[in-house]
Amino acid sequence: MPAAPVYPSECARAASTAESRFRIKTPIAPARAARIVALDERAAGVMRRLAASPWANAEFYTGGGTSPDGGLLLHGLDGSPVPLGDVLTGSDVVVVLATEDGGRNAAAAIGRACGARAVTTAGVVLGDGFEADDAVAALRPYARVLLLSADESDVSELLTALRV
Repeated sequence: MPAAPVYPSECARAASTAESRFRIKTPIAPARAARIVALDERAAGVMRRLAASPWANAEFYTGGGTSPDGGLLLHGLDGSPVPLGDVLTGSDVVVVLATEDGGRNAAAAIGRACGARAVTTAGVVLGDGFEADDAVAALRPYARVLLLSADESDVSELLTALRV
């Protein structure tokens, strides 16, 4: 009885030199132009630690005051004021960080502006207790993702999952 022929598996053929010419050699471009906004001092500390990591297409801001026209002003990492509308230009996801209720008005303003521009909004409220109930309530109508966590590494995981 003759031996059955042996054929290479699909995996073996895909790993061959002949097939390597079909491999994509460029890295996958990030899919998200993310803006991360911290609404209070503790959230700003988390945001600054995150900003030190290598992100492909993220910009980081802290909540701020009001512009002369009554709009929300945010501040870049260098402290420079930027109107919310300028921050949202070109973005497709905004992640809002809060640890307390102090930023509830800013959270609502960001949520409304993102909703008007069809920008996906995610909210992350960090803390052990209920220090940020009002921030949660302000974000809830606008945030597609609302994460309540005591672990700040969850923010990094969320940004990674969003392909920032």
